[in-house]
Amino acid sequence: MEDIRSTTAVAMPHTLSLENREGLRLTGISDVDSFDEQTVAVFTDMGELTVRGSGLHINKLSLDTGELSLEGRVDSLTYSNQAQRQSGGGFFTRMFR
Repeated sequence: MEDIRSTTAVAMPHTLSLENREGLRLTGISDVDSFDEQTVAVFTDMGELTVRGSGLHINKLSLDTGELSLEGRVDSLTYSNQAQRQSGGGFFTRMFR
């Protein structure tokens, strides 16, 4: 008997927790597009999330569990409906090929 499994990806629950505009915890992250001290752009099932601020630093990143933790002053959080680039992927996908 042949085992047939669906190849569709299961959506990870996406949560966002901001503490005093200085500590941000995210779940449901599928990839990181780019990051520097002013901007962190990540992909979620809800769209691309761009975090803008100053002194942004990624403390924890696990793409296996979809978790990201960063600190620094958060000035804005913006979602866009852009789907993840199928050809290139995000920053870490391209880096670890």
